[in-house]
Amino acid sequence: MILPIVAYGDPVLRKKAAPITQDYPKLDELIANMFETMYGASGVGLAAPQIGKAIRIFVVDATPFADDEDLSEKEQAQLKTFKKAFINPEIIEETGDEWAFSEGCLSIPGINEDVFRCPNIKIKYQDQDFKEHIEEYDGLLARVIQHEYDHIEGILFTDKLSSLKKRIIKSKLAGISKGKTNADYRMRFPDKKGR
Repeated sequence: MILPIVAYGDPVLRKKAAPITQDYPKLDELIANMFETMYGASGVGLAAPQIGKAIRIFVVDATPFADDEDLSEKEQAQLKTFKKAFINPEIIEETGDEWAFSEGCLSIPGINEDVFRCPNIKIKYQDQDFKEHIEEYDGLLARVIQHEYDHIEGILFTDKLSSLKKRIIKSKLAGISKGKTNADYRMRFPDKKGR
């Protein structure tokens, strides 16, 4: 089931999400709905706060990036098959020289800005069977994971912009929270009149 995506300005996007346990109700259904919602919005990642749930889960399907000709064959191969749910994740390490890449967010439609992030991460998480993993990622995949991880920490990509960039997009962000956007997927707006 495709769920509405929570827009910028909703308090749930600013909460540090809570861990969940194995008995979380209808977890498999929730994860399936998150993937379906993400695909419906043409996204590559979606965190639970973006569907109004302040819990530590995000999903990633990086396969759309696999065709990027600027990437190495190794990176293309890694992206081609990458589809995962991360439960109760914890980034243990971020290393390397930060690099810029234009990021967007399904909760902030129509705004894309360069964000600096470390190229390498080590992350601990549980899969859908609550089996624990510790894995390392780099490049574009690391970036997608960092972006989604920020969501469960209550951080948005716009928080990482310079104060000048933040001032430039301030009125656009206010407009998004009021429903003034052209997103071609269902959204829930915190400040929309007549909801």
